[in-house]
Amino acid sequence: MRQGLVIVNTGNGKGKTTAMLGTLLRAWGRGMRVCVIQFIKAETGNWGEIRAAHKLDIEWHALGDGFTWTSKDLDESGNKARKGWALAQEKIASGNYDVIALDEVTYAFQYGWLNINDVIEWLRAHKPPALHLILTGRDAPPELVEYADLVTEMREIKHPFQKGILAQAGVEF
Repeated sequence: MRQGLVIVNTGNGKGKTTAMLGTLLRAWGRGMRVCVIQFIKAETGNWGEIRAAHKLDIEWHALGDGFTWTSKDLDESGNKARKGWALAQEKIASGNYDVIALDEVTYAFQYGWLNINDVIEWLRAHKPPALHLILTGRDAPPELVEYADLVTEMREIKHPFQKGILAQAGVEF
């Protein structure tokens, strides 16, 4: 019998979403039902992973308004995060999925848009036992780290941006 894991990809290094995508693709390849909910990336985004998801018929929801540090209205960003959590609750409780990814959800905790203790309490009560749940983003709260079954911290050692090289299509978006 499958035991659903809570997986957290965190840290300051690149690769949190990329690692989630690898797990998601592996699950999809095994015929598992998968879903992604992005909390920060803009609803209008057309990144490579979104294009691939559409081609593979993977359910994908980008609900943010872009990078929070460029947001002109953090209250609206918070509203979008809460809308994302409501959708996540619906998808998680439905029992219709094997793997659900909550991409960049840790920022919603960091900015105070979602309360980590309330989220964990809800997950304990409603997450189906066989559902794998992947949460990504920098600065995962200690409560989330404690709750998770698997936590990986991406640590930046070297990044092309340090040499003035901008984000590259197909590698970072």
